[in-house]
Amino acid sequence: MKDSFGNIIDSKTPVLVDFYADWCGPCKMLAPILKQVKDELAENIKIIKIDVDKNQPLASKYQVRGVPTMILFKEGKQLWRQSGVLQKNDIINIINSHQ
Repeated sequence: MKDSFGNIIDSKTPVLVDFYADWCGPCKMLAPILKQVKDELAENIKIIKIDVDKNQPLASKYQVRGVPTMILFKEGKQLWRQSGVLQKNDIINIINSHQ
């Protein structure tokens, strides 16, 4: 995952990474919100989900201490991060502000 992750976040299209865990209630609440974000922004955003339990080195590298944690990347640079659940419009506004 490490090699492909670097290639994915190196994209010119913003990439929203959702660090989550299967046992996390708020993560389950965030999943349909992220689907709505993807449906609305279409090709203007890539959204990937990273299971912190299966990808502990990656979670550690980005200092993910709680889930869900969202990190927005563009061309390999971290532009924004936040832990917890946000509403669809808030996430879209954050993504659009970093286009």
